[in-house]
Amino acid sequence: MPDAAVAKPPLKVLLATPRGFCAGVDRAIQIVERAIEKYGAPVYVRHEIVHNRHVVDRLKAMGAVFVEELEECPPDRPVVFSAHGVPKSVPAEAKARKMLYLDATCPLVSKVHVEAQRHFDAGREIVLIGHAGHPEVVGTMGQLPNGAVALIETVEDARVFAPRDPANVAFVTQTTLSVDDTADIVAALRERFPGISAPHKEDICYATTNRQDAVKAIGGQADVVLVIGSANSSNSVRLVEVAKRAGVRGAYLIDDASKLDLAWLDGAASVGVTAGASAPELLVQGVIEAISAKFAVEVTEVEAARETVSFKLPRVLAS
Repeated sequence: MPDAAVAKPPLKVLLATPRGFCAGVDRAIQIVERAIEKYGAPVYVRHEIVHNRHVVDRLKAMGAVFVEELEECPPDRPVVFSAHGVPKSVPAEAKARKMLYLDATCPLVSKVHVEAQRHFDAGREIVLIGHAGHPEVVGTMGQLPNGAVALIETVEDARVFAPRDPANVAFVTQTTLSVDDTADIVAALRERFPGISAPHKEDICYATTNRQDAVKAIGGQADVVLVIGSANSSNSVRLVEVAKRAGVRGAYLIDDASKLDLAWLDGAASVGVTAGASAPELLVQGVIEAISAKFAVEVTEVEAARETVSFKLPRVLAS
């Protein structure tokens, strides 16, 4: 009887590196875990700590309670603010209620908040390039008074934006955008406002950029690309768009191996696999195992960058 493995069609798996957790996500998850260890359950978390169902479900099982608004939290239990950042009104309300709160905002998002405040203090009109309704955008716009920040989502928005003083405009961006799309929007703004103030260093975070570069690196070699991440994860959705732009036959966003349709890989010689910045590595390995059930896989890591970034925990949790 022939070995079943021999009968499987060969398939190259190109594993994008870097992929999965970034330093900001890792820090945010650790803050919730350490808070539960230190203060006991329940620990409340305002909004999903990161946009990944598996991460959220695991933390729920440990004793985290996820809510959308601070008013849902009792005043005598700790509350953690998500990695996406919150409007200034949220910590102000927590202080007024004498709540113990821990801010898990990614330091790279906090950098954008500081930039926006600096531009506002200098009297500039501020443009935020981002996606309406995303919690990071809500948090960034909420750093300043209503009307101080104008949201631009597309090149067309940039072309019709009408500032009060065209000579006194600045822009900041959401950290999880498409690098290429954002460059087009910035180019449109610079064309109209040559003196526009830009960030000292690009706002799109290193992890978003690196993961998109890794997908570009595998996109030219893969027939199909699988992106592991949740549908509400901005950086994961952008990875699918980058893969499609690279010219692959198909690019799919899946939560985990259970959402994989192996028929997508029929006739493919190679498949690229990556994960958004909030997706655990365990899910990547699960997808590769699922592919191995039908194909004789040969896994090759394709490295676009090396990441050594790490962020410190809040002092109250560091000991």
